Formats: sequence, structure tokens, C-alpha cells
Amino acid sequence: MKKILISLDNSEHSLFSLRLASKLAKSIKATVVGCHVYAARLHNDRFKEMEATLPQRYRNEEELSRQREIHSTLITKGLKLISDSYMEPAAKLCASFDVEFTPVSREGKNYIEILKEAAENDYFLTVLGALGIGKVPSSTLGSVTERVLRRSKRDVLVARPIEDLSGPVLVAIDGSDLSFGALKEALRMAKALQRDVEAVAVFDPEYHYVAFKNIEGVLSEEAGKVFKFKEQEALHSEIIDKNLGSLYEDHLVTAKELAKEE
Repeated sequence: MKKILISLDNSEHSLFSLRLASKLAKSIKATVVGCHVYAARLHNDRFKEMEATLPQRYRNEEELSRQREIHSTLITKGLKLISDSYMEPAAKLCASFDVEFTPVSREGKNYIEILKEAAENDYFLTVLGALGIGKVPSSTLGSVTERVLRRSKRDVLVARPIEDLSGPVLVAIDGSDLSFGALKEALRMAKALQRDVEAVAVFDPEYHYVAFKNIEGVLSEEAGKVFKFKEQEALHSEIIDKNLGSLYEDHLVTAKELAKEE
């Protein structure tokens, strides 16, 4: 059974991610696992760090011990209750798609626990909202999502709430195995969402010209002879730059053939 991991924090982006994950799961007959991470130990550590700043009446050892116990109980139970409360609407939404939902709560640092959950279990995809409840007007990508993206060894889908999901899936092709692997995943996703796929290959015909002009200013005459600078410049100008377009067009032909096979 395929499993999709979705990070939940009850934010707008998270809820949209859940709907998208549910739609994908229904199409490929996968289950959705909703994960929320809470940091009870972090709050307790912060409370201990703040003890020296408490009013004098709270700073005798007996009172501090009592406050530590109260705070620890309230925070641990309270954060777990909040985590559980995120799961109920998520389960209902998945049920509306006729998709099986499994709740998972983890204690610790948010992005670390998401990565651990993804690594420890057989998820084929991790879905996160681009932003979370800590977003500010200038935010484009949340810190948790960015940290997971940088460290994940599995495929990650980052979702942003949009009203119109009718557009195509765009894939960047550069001829590498990984780019064609991305194309295959895009084709599967597009099939599940009933969307078209567009492949784009980008090249810069002026790059080598600019690069050689840049090098020319720093190479000594002797170094230029060793590098065969003038010959290399002519080669790139006459052959490589003029054929880059054909090379990338071939990559797109390969992509189109791959799409037909799928």
C-alpha cells in the first residue's frame, strides 16, 4: 500500500496540502498519514531558562519545583491535545475523498521529526504547505518546509493554495536522468489530477561568448597558449553554441516519447 505523508499545522497552506494529497491518494489508491509535531520539551527548557527572571516570590526552590511540575503537565498534555485536535478535521476531509487516514503525533523539533518520520516509514511522497502558521506578509517559503526540502532523501511536494487547479504540470528538462525521473513523476501526478504536462528546456546561447570574454582578460599569453584559447573560442562559437538548440530540442523529443510510453 502506498503512503503519503502530510505535515499538519491547521494553517491555510496545510489544509490545502491535505486536499491535494487526498486527491492524489484517491487516484493512486494510497493512504494519507497526517503528522503534527509539538515541542513540549523545548517549552519546558525555555521555562527553566526564564526562572531567573521570575518575580522574587516564585524563586524559592519549593515554589519553583511546583511551578515546573504544573507547567510541564499543562504543556505536555496541552500540546498533545492540540496535536490530536488537528487530526479530527484531517480525518474527515480524507473520508470525504474515501481515502484512509492515519494520525501521527511526534514530539521534538518540527523539521527534524518530519524527516525522521519520512525516513523511518515507507512513504513515497511527503507533502508540505509552502508556509505555516508562522508566516508573515513577506514570506515566500516557510523555514520548516525549506529545511525539510534541503535535507529530504525522498520526493517532496510543496503546495500553495490556489483556486484554479486546471493548469498543466510544468517540468524542467536538461537531459539528465533526474530530469527525466522528474518527468515520470509529473506524468503520474498529472494523470491523477487529470492535467496536461508541459516540458521546458532552457539554454543560453550567449553564455560561452560572455565566459570567454571574461577569461580573456585574466589569462596570460602563456596560459592562453596552453589552453589553446583562440581555438577553443572558435570551436565554441562555431559548433557548440550553434548546436545547443538542437541538443535541447532532442531532449524534448525524448520527453515526448517518454510521455507516450506512459
